[in-house]
Amino acid sequence: PVTAGPVVVPYGHVIGNEKWRGSEIAQRLQGKVRLIFEDGLGLVDFHLSNRTCILYISEADLVAGNEFKRRLVRFRNASSLGGIVIVERTQISDQYFLPVQKLVVLELGMVLFPVANQGEASQLITQLVSFYVREQSKDQNSNPFLRKQCSQVAEPSLLRTVQQIPGVGKTKALLLLQQFGSIHRLCNASVKELELVVGQTVAQQIHNF
Repeated sequence: PVTAGPVVVPYGHVIGNEKWRGSEIAQRLQGKVRLIFEDGLGLVDFHLSNRTCILYISEADLVAGNEFKRRLVRFRNASSLGGIVIVERTQISDQYFLPVQKLVVLELGMVLFPVANQGEASQLITQLVSFYVREQSKDQNSNPFLRKQCSQVAEPSLLRTVQQIPGVGKTKALLLLQQFGSIHRLCNASVKELELVVGQTVAQQIHNF
């Protein structure tokens, strides 16, 4: 099964698949986010919120064959969750990366982030969790200090993340972050909203990505 049932993620927590207990990624997350391990998450490695989860593709998965592709397709076909795919792009796995990117982004319509190792993945997960917490806080109350914090251009790792989008360089990434403030808001922006910042062609590329 994709999951054993609906997963409710407590505010500011990450629910991790039991198979990650004791791993480098789990050790690095401890102290930065509240990490809970559960059995029965099926295909999912980490739940960041009730609607968003992570599927992790390791270097070993890429080298071993096509099992990870079947897993991604099964997830996409069976789940309405927003899936973020984290892929270990190393010297060994780099040759497999472009086909994986094509499958994940173009064919399955999911978000993909390349990382060098589990340490980098843990930083990305921490960053994503902080976005969700910030967005939830904004939804729950209109604290002007929270909004001000969101409007500032975030740290370099966020900037690098936005620059992974085709057609977006550093300047456009800065403009997008100044306008939208977070990955979550950028993902939910309409083509028209994006056009006002980066023009029609790039807006369409961002929306498709």
